[in-house]
Parts: sequence; C-alpha cells; structure tokens
Amino acid sequence: MKTETTIQGLTASLAPARTTKKLIGFVPTMGNLHEGHLTLVRAAKKICDVVVVSIFVNPIQFGAGEDFDSYPRTLEQDSRLLADVGCDIIFAPSVEQMYGKHPRLTNIRVGQITNDLCGESRPGHFDGVGTIVKRLFEIVAPTKAYFGEKDFQQLQIVKKMVAKNNLK
Repeated sequence: MKTETTIQGLTASLAPARTTKKLIGFVPTMGNLHEGHLTLVRAAKKICDVVVVSIFVNPIQFGAGEDFDSYPRTLEQDSRLLADVGCDIIFAPSVEQMYGKHPRLTNIRVGQITNDLCGESRPGHFDGVGTIVKRLFEIVAPTKAYFGEKDFQQLQIVKKMVAKNNLK
C-alpha cells in the first residue's frame, strides 16, 4: 500500500491504472477510521481494481466554535487498518496541497438543502463538504465513489453536488 501526500504523487500512482482502464474506487474520509469506513473499502475492493482512501481533515467544513485543531488525526493507526482491508493508496494531503497558499477561487454552494436539519446549526459546513468532495473528485477521478449512509443529509448533498457538476 502506498501513501501519497501530493496531488502529483497520487496522479503518478494512478497513471498505470488509468492507462490500462482499471476501475478506481474512492472512499473519502477525514481519518480516525471506524468499521463503517472499513466496510466501504471492502465493498470497493470487491468491484474495483484500485482503491484510494483520502484522509483529509477539511478546515472549511468547521465553523466558529468547532475545533478543527482538536479533530483526531490518527494516520498511523488508519494506515494499519487500511492495509488490513486491502486499500491500495492512501491520499493524505496537507491543507496547502488541497487549497494552495492563496484564498480558494472556487467554493461549492449546494443550496437550500444545506440550511435544514443539522445544517441550520452549522452554517457553511455542508458547503465545505461539497467543496472538498468536488476537489477530491477532480484529483482522484474515480470510477466509483463510496459514501456511508450514516449522515443522510450529507449523502444527499454529495449526490446533488455530483449531479449538478456532472461528476458521474
């Protein structure tokens, strides 16, 4: 299993799979993995030739009073778990690698669906989710992506963002 921390490194690692038209599965996470994440990786391994798991704690989905700095970062433990379930590549970029040194030029606004339920108490959270998922899809360009269903609102937002941006 490889761990890539740069977009260029991930692109190089995926080049052989792209050249040979292999199926690329993708499981986006913020790390601190649990059995639900591992179930998604196992499902991806059954269908896809190469499975990429991103581990990225996204600062733009944390609002005021939500402590980005204290979110658990457990890359070493996550790496062991992912190796055990057959992950091929971990993509663990820095914030700078994902967003650069300058302010983001693109932010995804998913729309009304972000204002209800838990979005009501977390303004901007789901826009941050949409922004990072779109960015990760552009970088990984997976054949199939795997998301848990625990957070129903987030899943609906990702589906809407994918459809709106023709990322299917």
